[in-house]
Amino acid sequence: MTTPKTRCAWVNLKNPLYVAYHDEEWGVPCHDETTLFEMLNLEGAQAGLSWETVLNKRESYRQAFDGWDANKIARYDERKVAELLANPGIVRNRLKVAATITNARSYLQLRDEVGGLDPYLWGFVDGKPIRNKWTALSECPAKTPLSDAISKDLAKRGFKFVGSTIIYAYMQGIGMVNDHVLDCHRHGRKH
Repeated sequence: MTTPKTRCAWVNLKNPLYVAYHDEEWGVPCHDETTLFEMLNLEGAQAGLSWETVLNKRESYRQAFDGWDANKIARYDERKVAELLANPGIVRNRLKVAATITNARSYLQLRDEVGGLDPYLWGFVDGKPIRNKWTALSECPAKTPLSDAISKDLAKRGFKFVGSTIIYAYMQGIGMVNDHVLDCHRHGRKH
């Protein structure tokens, strides 16, 4: 008989997508440009909603937003926006859809300037994830001075839905920060 794995308290164990996200992605360092762009936009789409809601729509988002191809998204027109706002597979919020298009344009400029989100983001932590040692979810902050700084810089670069709380959640999701609690089976793993 195997002992059940201990996971962070926020995981809905009844949702296999959520369990897989926690076990295989959250807190794992990500350096893939497409995934970094995807997660930035999904975290923004999550504002005011639960992460589980957005996670359940993730595959629909990939299809609706052309596999997160920033070059294509940056060229979306009003016809495409209307199509997106009619798509029940995504969060149909005009501001969030517009933000994704704006973010694609800002991303392309960032990519030209510094090489992309990977060198940009990981430069803030010298390429090494921050590994916290929380014993309970209540100890984990909603934002930090680092998320404040990244948020401010992204906003200055034209990105939308990049407030400090959103950016801290993003940092967790892409593994810049490992906030798995100490008794979680994922805490000690590097990848």
